[in-house]
Amino acid sequence: MARDHHKRIRLLAIASGCVALAGCGAGAPRAGHSEPSRPLASTAAAEHSISAQSRPPDAQPFFAAGSIWNRAPAPDAPLDPRSAELVAALDGQVTREQERGNGPWINTTSYGVPILTVSADQPTVAVQLDHAPDAALSSAWSAVPLPSGARASAGTDGYLVVWQPSRDRMWEFWRLARQSDGWHASWGGAMRHAATSPGVFTADAWPGAKPWWGATASSLALAGGVMTIDELRRGRIDHALAIAVPDVRANVIAAPAQRTDGTSRDAGALPEGAHLRIDPRLNLASLEMTPLARMMAEAAQRYGIVVRDFAGVVAFAGQDPTPTGGDPYRGPSGFFAGQQPSQLLRSFPWAHLQVLKMDLRPEP
Repeated sequence: MARDHHKRIRLLAIASGCVALAGCGAGAPRAGHSEPSRPLASTAAAEHSISAQSRPPDAQPFFAAGSIWNRAPAPDAPLDPRSAELVAALDGQVTREQERGNGPWINTTSYGVPILTVSADQPTVAVQLDHAPDAALSSAWSAVPLPSGARASAGTDGYLVVWQPSRDRMWEFWRLARQSDGWHASWGGAMRHAATSPGVFTADAWPGAKPWWGATASSLALAGGVMTIDELRRGRIDHALAIAVPDVRANVIAAPAQRTDGTSRDAGALPEGAHLRIDPRLNLASLEMTPLARMMAEAAQRYGIVVRDFAGVVAFAGQDPTPTGGDPYRGPSGFFAGQQPSQLLRSFPWAHLQVLKMDLRPEP
C-alpha cells in the first residue's frame, strides 16, 4: 500500500499571538507513521483549466536562476566546518531507516505536492484563512484562480500549489479543504513575480507578506525542490531537491530559511535551510544505482539538497499526481519500477554528501 511520511504539528508563536500551526505547514509524526493514499481523482474532477502538468516539459524551473533551488554551487564552494559530522549523523539515520524498512522515502500521493497550472482566464474564488487574522494573507487569497475540482494532497497537511504563469503568480496552501461555504485553508502564502522570486517567503513576496508565510516549516516555497512528473518523464531534474528529516535543530535556521519546527538539541542535527550536495569529485557513473536514484543523485551533485521540513523519516518531495487522474509512480512501468522508495534509495550515495557552509541565525 502506498504511504507518504508527514510532519507533526507544533505550536508556533507568531506576531503578537501564539497560534497553532504545523510550523506554518510543517511538522510530522515520528518515524513509521503513515497514512494510506486515497483513490486518485478522475480527470473529470479537473474542472476548467487545470493542467495535468506542473509546467511545459521544457520550461525553466520555478523561481529565480540564482535562488537556492536553481543555483549550482561551484565545485570548490566552501563546506561547513562540521560537514563530516553532520553527514555522518544523517547517514546513520538513513541506515537505521533502511534496517527498519520504513525509509528513506519519496512523498507522492499522500504528502507530496499537487501543483496545478491554471490559465489566464481561470475564474477566481476567495479562500478563507482559518487562522489568527492576517489581513495581507487574506487579501492575497481574496481572488485565487482555484478550480472547483481542485484537490489538496490526501494527507493531513492538505497541500496544494496553484501556479498561474500568465500572471507569474503562485499560491500555496496548508490544510486546504472545500467546505459548504467555500474554500478554507489553515495557512500558506502567495507570491507575485514567482519566476524571479528567491523561492522563499520574504517581504517582497506579496504586499504585506511576512517571513512566517508559507506551507512549509521553513518558509521555503512549497514548490521549491519538488520532483515533478514532467521532469521524471524527461529523465532529468534541473534543480535542487527538497528534503525533510527527523532530527531538525531547534531554534536555529540556515539562511535563506525564515523559521523552523525543529526540536532537536543534538549536535549532529541539521537546521532547516541547510544546503547539502554530493561530492562533485564522486564519479556517479561508476556506481550501481536505480534509474530514479541516479536521476536524483545527478541533481543532488549539481544543485544540491535543501532541508526544508521535519518528517518522520528522511523524505524527498515529489509531485502529487492526483490531478492527473493516474499514478505514474507505481506499477511495473512506473517511476518506482514496482519497488518501494526505501528500496530504490538504497543505492543513493548518502555517505558522499557534503554540507555547504551555512549562514546560521537564531530563529526570529
